Amino acid sequence: MRIGILTGGGDVPGLNPCIKAVVNRAIDNGIEMLGIRRGWGGLLDYNLEVDKDPEQRARWIIPLDKQTVRRVDRTGGTFLHTSRTNPSKVGPKYLPDFLKTGTEKDNETQDCTPHVLEVIERLGLDVLIPIGGDDTLSYAERLHREGVPVVAIPKTMDNDIYGTDYCIGFSTAVTRTVDLIHDLRTSTGSHERIAVIELFGRNSGETSLIAAYLAGVDRAIISEVPFDFQKLASFLVKDKHNNPSNYAMMTISEGARAIGGEIVQTGEPDPYGHRKLGGIGEVTADQIKKLTGHNILYQKLSYLMRSGAPDSLDLMVAANYAQMAMGLMERRQWGRMVCLQRGLYTDIPISVIMQGKKVVNVAELYDPEEYLPKIRHVVGMPMFLY
Repeated sequence: MRIGILTGGGDVPGLNPCIKAVVNRAIDNGIEMLGIRRGWGGLLDYNLEVDKDPEQRARWIIPLDKQTVRRVDRTGGTFLHTSRTNPSKVGPKYLPDFLKTGTEKDNETQDCTPHVLEVIERLGLDVLIPIGGDDTLSYAERLHREGVPVVAIPKTMDNDIYGTDYCIGFSTAVTRTVDLIHDLRTSTGSHERIAVIELFGRNSGETSLIAAYLAGVDRAIISEVPFDFQKLASFLVKDKHNNPSNYAMMTISEGARAIGGEIVQTGEPDPYGHRKLGGIGEVTADQIKKLTGHNILYQKLSYLMRSGAPDSLDLMVAANYAQMAMGLMERRQWGRMVCLQRGLYTDIPISVIMQGKKVVNVAELYDPEEYLPKIRHVVGMPMFLY
């Protein structure tokens, strides 16, 4: 048997340990492992006409054994590299030259799944193990419907994949954020400012909510609740006045928006249709300064949240998800995604991720009037309250 493994979307701590655990178990069972480099791009950009070219093989495919992965678990990111390639919707500028016919139109996308299926067959892959977020895994679900044996592993620092309570990378992102917020207290307090800290999280407010809850900041703005600049500014001035060190701090989700405003996005849509989020923190900082006259410290944590080595929880979940995925593979149970539900490891049909979107339970966890985490009881809730 030959297994292909890939990582897609944004990198998170825990990917390398997950890959290592899969490879080690596969090798012990006499299974051949191939790493597909740069996510789904490794299959889209693989040119079948020069299949035997060693330079091409090395660019997109890497044989994996115990020596290859021996030390990768000590670092963050993904040594296989990653991309946001979506082979089902490939625009002209993302289409490999060898697939171009000269008749492409600027605003049209092509479904290159037939080519991907050919590559999978040519590489002799019996099973695919994609590790990714909802975008990456949505294409895995497409391949499952096409008859490709797939076992999926969820990862994203946003922790927003529907059907699982936990995704690889979330704990480290929150831990890193809490540490950075506490570090920023020294500068914020020294200069007696109001700190506006913008966090990754796409359209989920969980990173802002949980980081604010654990770091004890004064206010938290989440994607699920539009906010009022004047009201927020008044709260922060009061918070600053009530702090003996004369400073205040707030977190804000990159997908947040003001009442009557729009989500701040820039650039062209990626292959999954997402424009780059971010900038609402700077807009908010400018508005607070204008409304209050107070000096502001604006900090966009962004990639710092997802950089570096994984914490112990992400090491644990990554290793366990890998073992579960290999167990499903050995039992020939395809089209499944490993997951955590109510603290228990289990697996679900990969199609479940297409059935909804995870959002913060505002009624249970957030005070939309005070812009604060409101967590009073947690009995029966998932570990990360989401």
